[in-house]
Amino acid sequence: MGRDPRVDEYIAGAADLARPILEHLREVAHRALPGADEAIKWGMPHFLIDGKNVAGMAAFKAHCTFVIHGDGRQGDAMGQFGRIGGIADLPPERELAEKLHAAQARIETRGTAQRTDRLRKVKAEIPMPDDFAAALDAAPASRATYERFTAAQRRDYLEWITEAKAAATRQKRMTQAVEWLAEGKKRNWKYEKC
Repeated sequence: MGRDPRVDEYIAGAADLARPILEHLREVAHRALPGADEAIKWGMPHFLIDGKNVAGMAAFKAHCTFVIHGDGRQGDAMGQFGRIGGIADLPPERELAEKLHAAQARIETRGTAQRTDRLRKVKAEIPMPDDFAAALDAAPASRATYERFTAAQRRDYLEWITEAKAAATRQKRMTQAVEWLAEGKKRNWKYEKC
């Protein structure tokens, strides 16, 4: 059991209401995950298997939260169990242990506790339209910028151009794209500093 003294400090510094809840969750996690290590991540205690996050807990002024990674989100606060104001607000230990075991199994089989149905799917590549390729060939600086971009950045431009319904809109977007690329701008450059 890899206990971290920073977790002891976190629990000791928590509100009176939170300390017994955090201590209970810590013990439940270690009973369910005997090989788990502890760490502080994002400012809150976490339980890890093979360096991967399984669960985390946090204390606030009037409640606590408990997050089991990859188990979906429910409740009105961070984590699956909503605002935990007392140990009675938690499901039985057996149920918590089952959820922790499921997260551990995800790590052992896939290397992450994230649910596979929630992982981002890689989008199919959009073929370069001939008219846009010709516009880029006519502007070598724009072509060079476009080629330096990541696949996702290139996709942003290609989606914008190919989703135009009218030929005039498509032409206007290609002209704008060539101009922005010549200036080294990504498709959504206006929002980079928001």
